[in-house]
Amino acid sequence: MYLKSNRCHIRPFEEEDLKAFITYRNNLDWMKYQGFKGLSEEAYREILLVQQKLTEGAQLAITLSATTQLIGDIYLKEEQDTIWIGYTIAPAYARQGYAGEVVQALCNHLMAEGYATVNAGAKPENTVSIRLLEKLGFTFIERDQHGELIYQLPLDK
Repeated sequence: MYLKSNRCHIRPFEEEDLKAFITYRNNLDWMKYQGFKGLSEEAYREILLVQQKLTEGAQLAITLSATTQLIGDIYLKEEQDTIWIGYTIAPAYARQGYAGEVVQALCNHLMAEGYATVNAGAKPENTVSIRLLEKLGFTFIERDQHGELIYQLPLDK
């Protein structure tokens, strides 16, 4: 998948993204609300640099359009007509509107592709992510068996 927002691109990972990815993904304080962290470079390479399928879950790079600098990543997993998403922005690019911009562009794309809903989970302590989801129109639907709060955005067709 290749997608463009105002300031960013969403695309598959490339070898040159790994160093920046590892820097923020292995910052365990920054990643306290996230999974998929603390792995070796080789483990990340084996996961990120292979052809990924949405039905199995795909981790995609978020880069700045102007410089191609990796600033974060987004996870997508298809379950029938629903897409589950997760997103991370590197600390140096946090609180600059990138996550909202990218998630909004992604939701617009998914609606055009015919998906019915987008779901996202957030730990209750992750108030920044919860506020972002609510700002984008997601509503709380349930707490899952792991205590994560599940939010959903119906996509108008």
